Order: sequence, then structure tokens, then C-alpha cells
Amino acid sequence: MDGVLADTAAQFREWYFRESGIRLGPNAFDGLPEDECLPDGAVRRYLYQPNFFRTTPLVPGAQEAIAELMEQFDVYIVSAAMEFPNSLAEKLDWLREHFPFISWHNIIFCGTKAIINTDYMVDDHVKNLDRFPGKTFLFTAPHNLKVRHHQRVSSWEEAIRALKTELAFSYRGNSL
Repeated sequence: MDGVLADTAAQFREWYFRESGIRLGPNAFDGLPEDECLPDGAVRRYLYQPNFFRTTPLVPGAQEAIAELMEQFDVYIVSAAMEFPNSLAEKLDWLREHFPFISWHNIIFCGTKAIINTDYMVDDHVKNLDRFPGKTFLFTAPHNLKVRHHQRVSSWEEAIRALKTELAFSYRGNSL
């Protein structure tokens, strides 16, 4: 969810600007580990703050892409939402606001995505994709720019194209 549907990099930049007065450009985090992209432990600090997850902006094209995918796939939104105290409730509220067409039956909050066994996974973290038994798509994020061992998609438009190429898109019964 984070980094794929919710633009956490943009949220980190915005919160850092509000705290420091320093505006960082969209490429400021390129190639840096996510937890090291801001000084003084700011990333971890923000993750524990109320409203961090609730107010994160959407990744462009995410709503339209998920709606399109739901026409052909059983789509599940999966988030490892257990580590940060505010995360679970805020992410559920965020999903209800931005993706009201997704049933609560299709939302999975867990401690680790290693339990997920769908046909496809789109994620920005290699740690989730490396353990996944199905077909993986690495959603481009500043922290994963050096990764080469998963099929990369850099936008939701590109993800839709990759999924259509991977499978006869009209086949029903696959899950994402």
C-alpha cells in the first residue's frame, strides 16, 4: 500500500518541509534507504505521528488502475500495518476515502507479507517480493532504484500494461 497506492515519499518530503522549512525536490531520496532519506531519524519519527498515514497523498493513477484491475482480477490491498500504532486505523480510513469501491473483504493488514499467496504482487519493497511465490512487479520508489532482479513498473499505467502482457487479461480467477 505505502509507496504503491499511497505516496509516502511525497509525505516524508512534506512533513520534513513543515518541520524544517527546507523543501526537498522529488528526486531528493533517490537511491537512499527509506529510513535514511531524512536526517535525525525523521522518517521513523513521522511514522509514529498521528495523521501521517491518514493524510498521505495518492500515487498518481492508483485509483483508476485499481478500479480497472478489479474488472478482471480479485484485487487485494495488503499492508504490513502492525508496526506503527496509528497505522492500521489510519490506513483503513485512508482506503475508505480514496478507494471506497474496495470491499473490506479485500483488505489485508498483517505483520508480514510473507503470508500472501496470490498470483501477482505489486510492491515497492524487495523484502516482500523476494519471498513471494507468484509473479512480482517492483513499483519504482526512491529506495529501490538500484534493484534489478524484479520486473520494474514505474507507474500504474505501466503496471496495467505489464499485467496485460503477462496474462491474457480477460482470464478471470487470478488474484492480485
